[in-house]
Amino acid sequence: MTHSLFIADLHLCPERPQATQLFEDFALHTASQAEALYILGDLFEYWAGDDDLTDPHHARVARTLAELSQRGTAVFVMHGNRDFLIGEGFARAAHARLLPDPSLIDLYGTPTLLMHGDTLCSGDATYLSFRAKVREPAWQAKFLARPLAARKAEIEQLRRQSEIDKQMKSTEEMDVNPDTVDAILRAHGYPRLIHGHTHRPARHLHTVNSHDCERWVLDSWYDHGSYLRCDAAGCTPIQI
Repeated sequence: MTHSLFIADLHLCPERPQATQLFEDFALHTASQAEALYILGDLFEYWAGDDDLTDPHHARVARTLAELSQRGTAVFVMHGNRDFLIGEGFARAAHARLLPDPSLIDLYGTPTLLMHGDTLCSGDATYLSFRAKVREPAWQAKFLARPLAARKAEIEQLRRQSEIDKQMKSTEEMDVNPDTVDAILRAHGYPRLIHGHTHRPARHLHTVNSHDCERWVLDSWYDHGSYLRCDAAGCTPIQI
């Protein structure tokens, strides 16, 4: 049956070669059977700019996606909170199409809203303020004009600070806000919602203005690989 696959939060990096190998095997043996593969953010642990495609690990991931596309599977990539600097250079190398966040698609007859999921965590005001700043074109242009090594050093510093900050935040702050989810569903006509970011895989049912809306949260790839398989009959989570 014609189907599409959804993944997020792989956090691929040279320090986790087993995850990269798992992704490569998944792409070429499982995703190649699908009509489309949607990567809903944080494909990489971090992304300092498209000029980092000279890194052998990053080039390997791009080649894997390009080969998948050449086999006939459409590849879509959405920015996450770790790799929001992915640009058209990576998209060309990977033969992928960049998706805005959010994106509403017709998935085999069911309107489906795709998001990374970080904007649903509206209780974390500090993060949302940071997110708004780094998504500004002027900030990105200034950052990307710096030498690659300097960008990587700053990102490493930000990552360390982020880990410290997480220790000070409650579970509620770092999870999605139900009212924000309901507002998003209402604004987009009560679709199905698929997102990642929280690393809390589950299927939720939201009733909004008497409309039942299904919400799928994708799993991360830290302990194992996983994906959501969707066709005309519905969606099924599968662990690799």
